[in-house]
Amino acid sequence: MGLARRAAEWLRAAGHDAVHLSERGLQRLPDAEILALARDEGRVVVTLDADFSALLALSRAEEPSVIHIRIEGLPYWAADELIQRVIGSIEHDLQAECVASVTPGGTRVRGLPLRS
Repeated sequence: MGLARRAAEWLRAAGHDAVHLSERGLQRLPDAEILALARDEGRVVVTLDADFSALLALSRAEEPSVIHIRIEGLPYWAADELIQRVIGSIEHDLQAECVASVTPGGTRVRGLPLRS
């Protein structure tokens, strides 16, 4: 969510099973329904929106994994490279279900369900 449609195209070109919500006409889907769709399809949500982490925390959900990019103004090509690096470095955590918060200083990973 919030990422350019090209991000999904680049991720697919790199061998990932990626889809952008706009490719399905679902760009206006509420956040909770996006999480449910990702859970049902076994996907990871990649977003610029902090609401997903908050929803997971409030619901104490155990899935899906979320990658929250917290870097403003990234061009799509830089976001694509960053996302691929993050996926490669935390792949095991993503499979075990987590929230990854990506900042200029690095990536913080917290397992699900989120605890206070």
